[in-house]
Amino acid sequence: MDEKQRLNALEVALNNEKNEREFYLNHAGRTTNPVGKAMFNQIADDELEHYQRLKELHAKWEKNEKWPETVPLTVKQTNVKTIFESVIKQSREVPETDRDDLAAIEVATRFEAKGAQLYADMSDASSDPREKAFFKLLAGIEREHFLSLKDTEEFLKDPAAWFTRKEHHGLDGA
Repeated sequence: MDEKQRLNALEVALNNEKNEREFYLNHAGRTTNPVGKAMFNQIADDELEHYQRLKELHAKWEKNEKWPETVPLTVKQTNVKTIFESVIKQSREVPETDRDDLAAIEVATRFEAKGAQLYADMSDASSDPREKAFFKLLAGIEREHFLSLKDTEEFLKDPAAWFTRKEHHGLDGA
């Protein structure tokens, strides 16, 4: 991938991060499920940070026509899984789930899978070690979002099975 194609891919990533954040905020505001609300809000915050880093990177890359020397090449690590588990522990009863919650999670998992692949492809296409590491980090965070969303989906569809799997209950009678 040449510089122009990589810059175009970065523009696609910027647009995706912005749209995904709006999606997550809309669903956080709509759902009454505390697990869904916490998870959607956290991922929206993560997507905002990704957007800000990518926007800064894009501006400097476009101006200098190369990977910039001065962009902070770090991104806060996601804590979606921690938030998800803490909300579940605090809840005294399994929250009600509606079809819209599940549909939103299904759409979100597709977003995150596509984002992880896009960033992995951008990392693979780069020869600059800093650029490669940055996009590999973003790919990993998007993958973490994907896994957290799948975990949430499993919880919302079948809380009893989710608790059994997470708590590693044995069925041997011991």
